[in-house]
Amino acid sequence: MDQVDRALLAQLQRDASQSYAALGQAVGLSAGAAHERVRKLRESGVIRRTMAEVDPEAVGSGVLAYVMVESTSWMGDSAKELAALPEILEAHVIAGSASLLVKVRTGTTGQLQDVLRRIYAVDGVSGTQATVVLETLFERPVSPQPGDEG
Repeated sequence: MDQVDRALLAQLQRDASQSYAALGQAVGLSAGAAHERVRKLRESGVIRRTMAEVDPEAVGSGVLAYVMVESTSWMGDSAKELAALPEILEAHVIAGSASLLVKVRTGTTGQLQDVLRRIYAVDGVSGTQATVVLETLFERPVSPQPGDEG
């Protein structure tokens, strides 16, 4: 991956709905060359997916919590059970006192409590510790630029 690929990725992260002509113009390529590079980035797995960013509040999922999941066994084997809970947006095996860190979005704290009950019912789970987010100051995508901080 060269600087042109990185510049294309940065442009796509800003606005993935741009035409190939606009993408090419932004990075000094023709529309066809931009299209070909983006195709190769998709095929190689650098671009995993293209999606719309949705405002969670606008769709009734304004409660955000990060949940540490404690377990009595290896939780990597429980991925399917956790993935079946649509409120869990991410799940990460972690090092430390807990086995997993999951990101959960719900509409209410009552719904969050229900999700916690369902997580606790997963085989091997021995406890949960939820941290509810009061305000998100910022979020950023992975930078395509090496060493780019912003």
